[in-house]
Order: sequence, then structure tokens, then C-alpha cells
Amino acid sequence: MKKLLALIMSILMVATFFTGCRKKDNKSKVLRVAALSSGYEATKSGMWKEVCDAFTKQTGIEVELTLEKNLEDVISASMQGGDYPDVVLLATGREAGLTEQFIRDKNLTDLTDVLEMTVPGESKKVKDKIAGGFTDSVATNPYGDGKTYLMPMFYSPCGLFYNKGLFEQKGWEVPTTWDEMWALGDKAKKEGIYLFTYPTTGYFDAFFYALMYSVGGADFFDKATHYEKDIWDSEEGKLCLDIVAKLATYTNPKTPAQANDQDFTKNQLMVMQNEALFMPNGTWIVGEMQDAKAADGFKWGMTALPAAKKDGDRYSYTWIEQIWAPKGAENQKEAKQFIAYMYSDKACEIFAERNAIQPVLNIADKLSDDNKLFYSIYDNGAKAAMGNFAAYKSVAGLGSVAETFFDPINSLVSGSLKKEKWIENIKKANVIMRENLIKE
Repeated sequence: MKKLLALIMSILMVATFFTGCRKKDNKSKVLRVAALSSGYEATKSGMWKEVCDAFTKQTGIEVELTLEKNLEDVISASMQGGDYPDVVLLATGREAGLTEQFIRDKNLTDLTDVLEMTVPGESKKVKDKIAGGFTDSVATNPYGDGKTYLMPMFYSPCGLFYNKGLFEQKGWEVPTTWDEMWALGDKAKKEGIYLFTYPTTGYFDAFFYALMYSVGGADFFDKATHYEKDIWDSEEGKLCLDIVAKLATYTNPKTPAQANDQDFTKNQLMVMQNEALFMPNGTWIVGEMQDAKAADGFKWGMTALPAAKKDGDRYSYTWIEQIWAPKGAENQKEAKQFIAYMYSDKACEIFAERNAIQPVLNIADKLSDDNKLFYSIYDNGAKAAMGNFAAYKSVAGLGSVAETFFDPINSLVSGSLKKEKWIENIKKANVIMRENLIKE
């Protein structure tokens, strides 16, 4: 018996030793996390700090947090010298295009195995917590090879936001087709109100993706986002570009001058102060503009894009922010633990308090009244659009998707760029993008 007890004590001592080593090893690691400070953070400060502290408490891994509104400017210089953060929270679709650059250069860590990881502190695997469809699109699997390189983070239905109070006062119906949209634009113009505005041209990505779905469904979307030959000469392609070009003529002319990172809230105010009826945006707009002075009777409303034809499908794009790990980062294992922890109940609770909603099953139950209204858009007949343009190699003289499709819209609105020239440029770029499409 004594020998058995001695053996058990020896085993326990060894186990304690190695457990201590693991804890010590974790504590010796400093995980470097770089996150964009967005409107979510502004609504109630400390969101990311609180999550990082909770992760450290759970795993023993210390976190060094970089949190900046101009994150690309802050981290780009050091990364050019090979000094990478371990984890980056930065979505595609931003003006600087840093995440797209990492995609094009194939400089991302494969995160497919994170889906099979057990969430730290819980018993469920990551894949069993993420809602269906959120790791099956180009937004997370940019090379079409079935592998996930960017994990979905905060998501938000994007659509056309408007002053619901104004529509009630005027007795106007929210348009369900583009023909109805143009008719309402003509009616509102007589009262000094423009049909449309936009914060910056960057907001046209979600708008354009939903538009592609509405004119041709998932099949057209897939062909267009993979640069199929002559796609913009197809019936659906022509209709897409025609709608955007016509919408430019219905846009408040003050929009382009304010469509930048400094003045974009002035364009958002146009909707709140009845200078424009609709603007593309996401649910973060409520927190971002909560202190802005609005017109009497103002109430947020949100609708999906109008259908291309009567009784056609209407779509609302689901915007996803992405979290990823540079391939050259030092602490790959710990980075994956951190990313897995983002889907924990604790992390989701902290984020949800700021209306930053994770694509986790049943998370919407924790939303405020405004966001419950917005997230119910898919319960009211709209279909979800998801994904974006496929990655292509960097080519001298070839701009990004945003520079090709969306940035010129400022010039369309001002009249300095003609519709025909814009379309010609898109067609030329489409050829080069197709030839340089990144394939695994």
C-alpha cells in the first residue's frame, strides 16, 4: 500500500511540475493583438481591453493590445520590416486595403483548424458555435480552396437606412422595386430632398454586392466576383451598372466633397436632417450617430435593397469584420487560441454590450430594441447576401476593387466622370483581374 501511495504521489508531483511549466510557458508568452478602434468601441470604451483581460485570465497568456482608428498607418511600417502582430482585427473593404494586400500576397495563416478547436474555457468546438454560412464565403475563404484564412467577427446586416419618422409624416411607402425608388426620388426632389447619399464610396461594397444578388442571384454574383469573361456585357451586368449610374444622378450633390474619413458623418446627417432619403450603412450607425442632432420626429428605419423587378428577390448584405493572423507572426499557436476565444460566451457577452455582434448561434437574443429591428430584416422577406470579389495578384497599374468599381462614384455624382468611361474602365480591369486571379 505504501509503495502504491508513493507511486501516486510521484505521478501527482510530475503532473504538477508539467502543469506549472505550461502555466509558466503561457505567462512567458506575450500575444500581440492589433485591432481597429471602430464605432463599437466608441459606444462604450474598453471593449477590447476587457476581452483581452478575460482571455489572459482564462489561458494565462498575456496580451499586448494595439487599438487605433488608423490601424493600418500604425502597424504598416513595422510589418514591412517583418515585425508582425500575432493577431489582426481588420476587415476587407477599407480604403487602405491592407487586408486585401495580405490576401493577394498569400501572407495569411491557415485558420481552418481553429474551427475544430475547443473554445477555451468551454466544451464546444468553434465550428459548433458559429452560425451557418459564415465560414463558407469568399469573405473567409478567399482562394476558393475550402480553407479558412480569415475568421468572421462582428457582423451586421447592411441596407438602406432612412428616417422612418419622415416617411410616416409624409405618408410615403418604402420602395420595394427600383422603379418605385425612382418615382419616390422624383417626388422627394420637388420638396427639396434628394433620394440618396452615402458616407464614403467604401460603403458601396455592401450595396453593390446586394445589388448583384438582386439582379442575378448567387450564380451571377459568383461569376461577377470571379471576373468571368464579358460578365459586364451580360443582361445582369448591364443592369447593375445602369442602376448605380442612375442613382448617382439622384444623389445629393454635396456628398462627394464630404465622402472622406474626416467628414463622412456630415453625409450621414443628411438622412437624419431630411436632406436625403436613403444611405447605405450598417447597424453600427446607431451608436456612431447617437449624439447627432436630428430632425424632429426622427426614427431610424432600415430596408433591404429594392428588387430588380416586381416580385423579385430583395437582398441585404451581411457585413463581416474579419480577424486573421499574419503568416510571419511569431506566436501562431497562441494566436489561434485567442481567435478561438472570440467565440466564447464571455467574449460574446462583452462585445454584445457594445452592440458588436458575433456570428454565434442565438446571440441576437441579447440585442437592444433598435438592433433587434435591424437584425429582423431577414425575417421580413429579405435574403442575406454574403461574400466579395475574389483575390487577384498585385499588378502594376491595376487598382483594387474599390478603386475600380466604387471610388469613381464620387466623380459620377459630380459629373466629372461619364458613365460610359466608368464602365469601360471596369471592363478593362475585369480582364486583368481574371488573368491574375489567385488560385490554390
